[in-house]
Amino acid sequence: MKLSTTLLLSTLTLATTAAFAAEPVIGLITKTDSNPFFVKMKEGADAEAKKLGAKLLSAAGKTDGDNAGQVTAIENMVAAGAKTIMITPSDAKAIIPAIKKAQAQGVQVIALDSPTDPASAVDALFATDNYKAGVLIGQYAKAALGGKKAVIATLDLFPGHPVGAQRHNGFLKGFGLTAPDAKSNELGGKAAGVVCMADSFGDAAKGQTGMENCLQKNPDINLVYTINEPAAAGAYKALKAAGKEKNVVIVSVDGGCAGVKDVGAGVITATSQQYPLRMAAMGVAAGVEYAKTGKKVSGYTDTGVTLIAGKAIAGVDSKDVKTGMDLCWGNK
Repeated sequence: MKLSTTLLLSTLTLATTAAFAAEPVIGLITKTDSNPFFVKMKEGADAEAKKLGAKLLSAAGKTDGDNAGQVTAIENMVAAGAKTIMITPSDAKAIIPAIKKAQAQGVQVIALDSPTDPASAVDALFATDNYKAGVLIGQYAKAALGGKKAVIATLDLFPGHPVGAQRHNGFLKGFGLTAPDAKSNELGGKAAGVVCMADSFGDAAKGQTGMENCLQKNPDINLVYTINEPAAAGAYKALKAAGKEKNVVIVSVDGGCAGVKDVGAGVITATSQQYPLRMAAMGVAAGVEYAKTGKKVSGYTDTGVTLIAGKAIAGVDSKDVKTGMDLCWGNK
């Protein structure tokens, strides 16, 4: 009897040791694998996983809004043994049943960059304060126009997405226009007097098409808000083709390396810089901690935002292009 007990205890000890020694499996699911923002997020997750001795699984939707692709990725990662999954949800509501199913199997789910709707559907969120990011570029745009009457176009993400709404509405708020609060997922542009609103899906080609359509509606547009820098680049291309690029203020959000270069080149007037490498590294660290101790991370962690502008304007706190290049994507 004593021998059997000893053998049993030895077996349990070996099993426990093996469980803790096993390489933690962590998943990362982004909206797409083509947007530079998400490419950098994956690089950050890869680097942190190697540093901490974890195995990283990665997947992405085919396009921004591909909920079905993200659902499949969650299911595949759970089957592959992932105990933490990080996700930038394309559809903040439709993804929730898949998240709940994974959580029921003991998986920790962390949202990066984009909250779910409701935000409480995940264990934690590591993200920019997107409303604040919008406020910063709205304030700068107001000052940059120097008292001119604003004729505004917005190149948004797509209807109903929290990130798209928060950036858009924050921009309106910062500019001093009527705007919904940070909790709303509805775009407030029409009530504020925006002359044109178009969905860009964060894509340069769609941003260009959206800007072309807006110029047809109102050729006097002198201020363009864009959901991200690829959309801003598309807007600039349309404005340049129409011979209007020198008289239009373009503001955006992301602060990626290419986007900051566009600020330096005068393509974008100012952008709010966020830090995807930081988000990813924090998510991986939380996943390793959960694998080691069983302790889940919780709540919202603000990963920071900085206004990067081509020209400093009195009364508006901003950093220059050099600083933006040093910090782009959260490199430091």
